[in-house]
Amino acid sequence: MPDFLTEDQKVLRQMARRMARDKVRPIAAECDRTGRFPWEIVEEFSKAGFYGSYIDEQYGGTGGGVMELVLITEELSRACGGIALAVAATALGTFPIIIGGTDEQKERWLPKLASGEILAGFGLTEPEAGSDASNMQTTAREEGDYYILNGLKHFITNGGVAKLYTIIASTDQSKGIMGTSAFVVEEGTPGFSYGKKEDKLGIRASQTCELVFQDCKVPKANSLGNPGRGFITAMKTLDRSRPGVAAQALGIAQGAFDLAIDYVMKRRQFGQAIADFQGIQWMLADMATEIESARSLLYRAARAIDAGEKNISKLSAMSKLKCSDVAMKVSTDAVQLFGGYGYMHEYPIEKFMRDAKITQIYEGTNQIQRIVIAKSLLKEAKQKG
Repeated sequence: MPDFLTEDQKVLRQMARRMARDKVRPIAAECDRTGRFPWEIVEEFSKAGFYGSYIDEQYGGTGGGVMELVLITEELSRACGGIALAVAATALGTFPIIIGGTDEQKERWLPKLASGEILAGFGLTEPEAGSDASNMQTTAREEGDYYILNGLKHFITNGGVAKLYTIIASTDQSKGIMGTSAFVVEEGTPGFSYGKKEDKLGIRASQTCELVFQDCKVPKANSLGNPGRGFITAMKTLDRSRPGVAAQALGIAQGAFDLAIDYVMKRRQFGQAIADFQGIQWMLADMATEIESARSLLYRAARAIDAGEKNISKLSAMSKLKCSDVAMKVSTDAVQLFGGYGYMHEYPIEKFMRDAKITQIYEGTNQIQRIVIAKSLLKEAKQKG
């Protein structure tokens, strides 16, 4: 483990590791099987201060940053990538308030988020606007002291369990992405309701559903930042939240590896443990090497964000790309090492492979990450030239 972590960060990591072992792991299979959202664990996360780990002290947090969020998410995901999202997805919904909120807005919402009293969600994706955010159809028109929202957001993590959602909507469709604005919509707002709850391949302990806006009356006081800057707020949010996805992926990879190495040391074939076979050892060596390289890149990205470095988009995208690809490869190899048992629900390893897949898809597919990285590289090259 890296020695650059502060003592507080090391304590936080150990706390999250114990939480994963003692509280998350025992219910992970049941929540995965039933799709139940684990409210009892949310309460434990709140008591541990996880929700305030990346929020300033003046708003009830502990004054940490993305690194703290990464450490928590990684450790929790070693036990269950879905349950870990109760923290990570709330961070995704909170970052727009941290980035674009006024002092009054921060005072209004951040203390409740920091304490875990309420959870948050983030609404950008739509049926026709996934990777192509410029095709956004959700609109917000001014009407007196309100904005009237109409449209649909889908695949929203924490949908239906969060009490607060940061929503990106078009306030001027003629301007495309530069005509979008950000809003905070609270549960119970007239015209806001929940749609379809998704039945997912993985991360089944995390609830995902549609957000429906039908003449939804949102006070102007709930508008984040200046009109027309919604897309910019969303991109700044993703720069800070993608390391959270990377941490989830890394935790899934590490958790799968932990199970695999324990299994191959116990499983015997041809009169010996299968760990004694060179082919198995080579697989383990490759898996461990990929995990360590991914962790180094992720921690580099988190530290860069917290240090206020300028070009964080590239590192953020790199960390998400690398860690999620590693999660998919390591979890698939782990299933292979379990052989036929790895394909059975009776054994825990297949869940890690199912959970890993989403990390290559949400908060920008890995194809989109490559575009972000390439654009950043070419921009840097032009500036040098």
